[in-house]
Amino acid sequence: MTQHVYKQIELTGSSEKSIDDAVKGAIKRASKTLRNLNWFEITETRGHIENGKVAHWQVTLKVGMRLED
Repeated sequence: MTQHVYKQIELTGSSEKSIDDAVKGAIKRASKTLRNLNWFEITETRGHIENGKVAHWQVTLKVGMRLED
């Protein structure tokens, strides 16, 4: 059985639409330049309020990527 080793990085995605969109945007962008992205964990969620409404979401993620053999 092969043992895997992972590296963790931290990303922050943002969206005016939703938390989900912020997460997906961060992962989509990271996957353009990083390989073997394997898992993520949301570590922080923030928002910006304008005129009494949520105007912007910001989500920080830990992302794990498997190191190549």
